[in-house]
Amino acid sequence: MDLLVWIVFFSLIGGLLSVGFAAGFLLLSQQARSHAVPYLVSFAIGALLGASFLGLIPHAIEHEFAVEAHSLGLTLLLGLLSFFLLEKLVLWRHCHSHHGHEHIPELGHDHHDDNAHQHHGKAAGPLILIGDTIHNFVDGILIAAAFMTDVHLGIVTALAIAAHEIPQELGDFVILLHSGYSRKKALYFNILSSMGTVIGAVFAYFLLAEMEQLLPYVLVVAASSFIYIAVADLIPGLHSRVRPSETLQQTLLISAGVIFIYLSHSMMH
Repeated sequence: MDLLVWIVFFSLIGGLLSVGFAAGFLLLSQQARSHAVPYLVSFAIGALLGASFLGLIPHAIEHEFAVEAHSLGLTLLLGLLSFFLLEKLVLWRHCHSHHGHEHIPELGHDHHDDNAHQHHGKAAGPLILIGDTIHNFVDGILIAAAFMTDVHLGIVTALAIAAHEIPQELGDFVILLHSGYSRKKALYFNILSSMGTVIGAVFAYFLLAEMEQLLPYVLVVAASSFIYIAVADLIPGLHSRVRPSETLQQTLLISAGVIFIYLSHSMMH
């Protein structure tokens, strides 16, 4: 199969699957969703860390364009710092701030909001959509870079992205509904936003084809984004659940995410 077809297919399927799963979760009760999200987040943490340390970083080091390990290490550190700054500028945070938290606002619940709060709720919808599209565009670049290095790595990267997109999309759906969007309209705009992944992937494919020597650095930046999301955004949310049984569940699910990536990568090779 042509490489560009692989890239477009997995960029499209990953985005649509995450939106579809999130939309399906909206059919569950508020209590069921609040109960399920931490489990999804734990698995996503393992998938992101597994893709970073078992896939992206090793492939960057072993890439045909030999790059000094210290340069890649510096790129990784700069990537982590950059995502910290982006989060401070509220260009990244909205995508993950609802993960791992027990409470998810429910449409139709009587909040007795004042006018200022209602206005803020309506403004949140467009902000979420703009930020989500930017986030999806970046994800597309990462998927394309992974596929251009190795098809198997591309598939693993797309799977890891899809795993953490599901709880993200669920949070985004709830915010859109709370902002006054109908379920049909929220689904439509989320699907439209997910097309940002395909656009980013195609853009990166043609750009990186001319600058293939940059691929190892792009892979490390991808790893830094996955590590930052897992460690800075997702893991802190799990600390609100401190009972030994909950900690054991989280550890097992994180391990399951790592094993899922490891087996996916091993079977493809």
